[in-house]
Amino acid sequence: MARLQIRDESGAEQEVVLDPLPFKIGKKAGVNHLVLKRPNISREHCMILERDGMFLLRDLRSRNGTFLNGTRLDGQAPLLSGSVIRVGPLTMTFADDADAGTPPTPRPAAEPTPSEDGLLRTPVALKQKIHDEIIATLDLKHTDFSEKSPEEVRAKTAEAARAASARFQSEIPAWLATDRLVKEVVDEAVGLGMLEDLLEDETVDEIMVNGWNRVYVERRGRIELVPKQFTSNEQVVSVIRRILAPIGRRIDESSPMVDARLPDGSRVNAVIAPLSLTGPTVTIRKFAKVPFTGEDLIGFGSIGRDMLAFLELAVKYRRNICISGGTGSGKTTLLNVLSGFIPGTERIVTIEDAAELQLKQEHVVSLEAKPASIEGKGAIPIRKLVINSLRMRPDRIIVGECRGGEALDMLQAMNTGHDGSLTTLHANSPRDALSRLETMVLMAGLDLPVRAIRDQVASAINIIVHGGRLVDGTRKVTDICEITGMGDDKITMQTIFEFKQAGFDGEGRVVGELRATGAVPKFVHELQERKIPVPLELFKTPEGPQ
Repeated sequence: MARLQIRDESGAEQEVVLDPLPFKIGKKAGVNHLVLKRPNISREHCMILERDGMFLLRDLRSRNGTFLNGTRLDGQAPLLSGSVIRVGPLTMTFADDADAGTPPTPRPAAEPTPSEDGLLRTPVALKQKIHDEIIATLDLKHTDFSEKSPEEVRAKTAEAARAASARFQSEIPAWLATDRLVKEVVDEAVGLGMLEDLLEDETVDEIMVNGWNRVYVERRGRIELVPKQFTSNEQVVSVIRRILAPIGRRIDESSPMVDARLPDGSRVNAVIAPLSLTGPTVTIRKFAKVPFTGEDLIGFGSIGRDMLAFLELAVKYRRNICISGGTGSGKTTLLNVLSGFIPGTERIVTIEDAAELQLKQEHVVSLEAKPASIEGKGAIPIRKLVINSLRMRPDRIIVGECRGGEALDMLQAMNTGHDGSLTTLHANSPRDALSRLETMVLMAGLDLPVRAIRDQVASAINIIVHGGRLVDGTRKVTDICEITGMGDDKITMQTIFEFKQAGFDGEGRVVGELRATGAVPKFVHELQERKIPVPLELFKTPEGPQ
């Protein structure tokens, strides 16, 4: 039988048996099993429930919060004997009579089974106890591990964690395997905490940490809550500092926002207080260990075979291509695929804010922008790298993403003999991409008339490839357009391929067709005049030419 020992502000105590379960606590009579007419207690404040042999404490969106062992509860968390709950002015100590006698025979260890809302996690208090034991055993604060390899440090920490786990065996839930518990503690002590497993999970595309107890991932375009959490906000900050240490950067109150990169190339953005009000925030865009190919994109339904064949033709015959789309729409992935069509005999210079491209050609020079130092000096932005690249005798220039004044330098490079260059930018449609280019050119600080900018864009960019993330989370190339020139002071273009949405299937997935519009690009006619064979069936609609 489970019980609560309740102490009020005067020191008076009473005991309440938690029967029936779930057991609700709050101010309103008739709906709560324990009615507390006290200040700062909500009508329905919290509840205690049992699931899979464990007791859980759940906050019911109370205004002043439910506190477990001194930490405000966000959602729900496991209850152990001795756990201290605070609601309003009252302190409650949880006790489970099942823990008083001989411990029950443990069930075979197994992976934890998440509850329906995904919030059943390894007890935070237990991990903290083991972590404290490790610090005491290894004297981590005063021992120099700099001469030991990461493997040796991890092995010694794991040994100490296993010994500490044995001392707290009675507090380990039956569903939690000791090996799993040791791994989680060691990951937090000397690694990147729970991020280690997520970084190894090939189904995870992006990791989002919103404070110590809220971690989300994106899988196949859908965001989901992870049934794990860090020990504390301090642990999250410690993980951020471990990421930054090898690259000589720092994060603190004077510099609370930072961009970095993991050894595998994954991009990291971190924000801490005072900027982040929800606790330390970390966002990791994972780097694909094996780059996607064009066949992969066709298999995913992200692009049609004819569309990809046309883009391969455009790259090989040196069309300047701009890939547009929203955040997470697959721009960099597509850029990487298209760059693979560049002949290996050409010299390629890539310029990126954070290096992500994985080109297979041999003659490649990769440049990466440099952020400012701790003193705020020494920054080298993309624009300087674009200007410098023109002195490096490139055949092709690939700019990972245009965000500002470098757009002007990129357009000038495309207009002065560097045909076949590629870049990406954020935009909501192909037409919006043209407007964004105009805006970015103005950011270069030159007082250019709009007509001159549009002339520059129309003569520099040949193809706009637009991708989007659809409502079901899938990514698709939705438009491939050719810039055809100027008309009435506006840039004119024609759509060559498009995604035609037809509705949704029974599982809520978008149904549609990636197809040609029937328009034949101008440069295809130019290729034909040069006696270069081009399969015109690429541009036929299912009903035939329009």
